[in-house]
Amino acid sequence: MTNIAIIEELPKIIKKGEERFQEIANSSNTDYFLYEEIIAPKGLGDSHINQFYQGDNLYVMERLLKNGFKGKIDLIYIDPPFMTKSNQDGRVTINDGEEDHVIEHVAYEDSWEKGIVSYLNMLCPRLYLMRELLSQKGTIYVHLDYRAVHYVKILLDCIFGQDNFLNEIIWAYKSGGVSKKYYSRKHDNILVYTKSKDYIFNPQKEKSYNRGFKPYRFKGVEEYEDDLGWYTLVNLKDVWQIDMVGRTSGERVGYATQKPEKLLERIILTSSYENSIVADFFAGSGTTGIVAERLNRRWIMADKSMLSGVTVKKRLIEKASSYNVYRTCARDKEVGELKLKVESIKKIEGIYDIVIELNSYSVNLEHLDIRKKYIQKIKDIQNRCSLALIDLIALDIDYDGQVPRLSLYCTRNRKAGGFNLTLKDISLRDGQKMYLKYIDVFGREGFNVYEFTDGKVILCQER
Repeated sequence: MTNIAIIEELPKIIKKGEERFQEIANSSNTDYFLYEEIIAPKGLGDSHINQFYQGDNLYVMERLLKNGFKGKIDLIYIDPPFMTKSNQDGRVTINDGEEDHVIEHVAYEDSWEKGIVSYLNMLCPRLYLMRELLSQKGTIYVHLDYRAVHYVKILLDCIFGQDNFLNEIIWAYKSGGVSKKYYSRKHDNILVYTKSKDYIFNPQKEKSYNRGFKPYRFKGVEEYEDDLGWYTLVNLKDVWQIDMVGRTSGERVGYATQKPEKLLERIILTSSYENSIVADFFAGSGTTGIVAERLNRRWIMADKSMLSGVTVKKRLIEKASSYNVYRTCARDKEVGELKLKVESIKKIEGIYDIVIELNSYSVNLEHLDIRKKYIQKIKDIQNRCSLALIDLIALDIDYDGQVPRLSLYCTRNRKAGGFNLTLKDISLRDGQKMYLKYIDVFGREGFNVYEFTDGKVILCQER
């Protein structure tokens, strides 16, 4: 489609987006997110439990609007697909006890049947919904690149108003690759709009090096020195030099489009207060929630990608964060079968000490979106060390049949052949149930429910 044709389509896209927004805002749909889990590594001490939704963000925002979040979110950051016209892969490193194996599989699709028009049709109603969720002091940051930024700015001008355009931030970074046919592309664009003129803005500082890196010694001007030389601190400008998450970075989690914590820290500190609600509806690797929690903000995140789901959950659990998970289904139909070994030792009448050990995992290769060359490799790993294909285990050892409260957990050790998990010193009584959640390395989720009766472990609900 030519640029002229796309421009002619824009009024239709905006009209269609507003109509879809009105339809959603006024609908009486039942809740799509019927299944809830509470992740509570340190118990439930927080009066506000943060929220992660695994599903279409359109319905996430519909749910939030109908549950009292209209005008309550101070900051929204989104990093939607960039319309690269290709699928984005995730890389999983699996150690089978002998060597590392790298498996690539689709993290999310970024190809659009009708190109930019399909992309903008996807984004437009979602931007309307985000406007409704923003507080009067709220700000939205939309992270894009050269492919779509000029079109999305037109949408944002129409939805938020040209007068509420605050900045276009250029995030400049170093990365590999150069071209002999065009200037190397080494920046992203972040469009910033506010809900009103009364918005939160806490100016952050950056270093400004003196000429020749020598001290000025101006009266009343504080100067500092580092390894490069002398500098002053000035308010941030709209070009940010922040390194990408490199291959050797300690932040790296194997998610293709992971953004650096320093980038989100700068945004969150500038446009929110402590206890503000921060939202990210294209959560990806979950950096927004990780940084928001560290900075004492409340957060809401959403993503429909399976890989995003397991990545976010692992990162948050490893940070001992408490939060609620909402899903459209209790388990993924493609998930494999996990088996346990359980021993029980009678302690006193009706109470047993339990030893739980993971036994094996049978991966389900159907519907797994990976290249054929990896299939045999996965089969070999399964035969040699099947538990290396499990990424996360979480337990509610006193399950009441309602909402699982997962307080015991273990994540995969990528360098030690996966799981060698044995849980000891667990005391259970007759009739007590245990809910065991498991997620494999491809993000597919399942659970088993066990009941303890007369010292025996009975599997009463699986997968």
